[in-house]
Amino acid sequence: MTKARILVGVIGRPHGVRGLVRVTSYTADPAALADYGTLQDETGARYRLTWRGPGIAAVALWQDGAWAEIRDRDHAARLTNRRLYLDRAALPPPDADEFYLADLIGLEAILPEGARGRVRAVHDYGAGASLEIERPEGAALLVPFTREAVPEIDLDAGRVVVVPPLERDAAMPAQEAGA
Repeated sequence: MTKARILVGVIGRPHGVRGLVRVTSYTADPAALADYGTLQDETGARYRLTWRGPGIAAVALWQDGAWAEIRDRDHAARLTNRRLYLDRAALPPPDADEFYLADLIGLEAILPEGARGRVRAVHDYGAGASLEIERPEGAALLVPFTREAVPEIDLDAGRVVVVPPLERDAAMPAQEAGA
């Protein structure tokens, strides 16, 4: 069930004219992203980051047997939206009751009243992660990745229990739902 590579960051738009880029880190400590050493993109190209400020990094690419630092804005712009991965073996195992979000993708989702779906993707746009649940009938369902909306996760059984917020609120008496 575990994935061989884990998404740990994304290169964003250029910062300035000397090849620096904005970087979104998905590591528990965002600054630790550069400490992991060599990162790879989807194609296997290798990258090394050096922080120049909060969320701003210099990027070096492994080319022809040596590290070559990106030094101009145009080259940096071509890296925008480049996803950066680490081999799972380079990461520490998650603590009890913690998960790598990649481990949730593909799990069966048990919905209210026995309906079933599958976790198609995990999205995190900065306000917290959300699970995209693919359902056999109807549109995909997007639920916040919180204890209330996802009260049970069983990686060994390959499933999550999902209680969408609207359905949870509808089942609560008016006073408890905040009315």
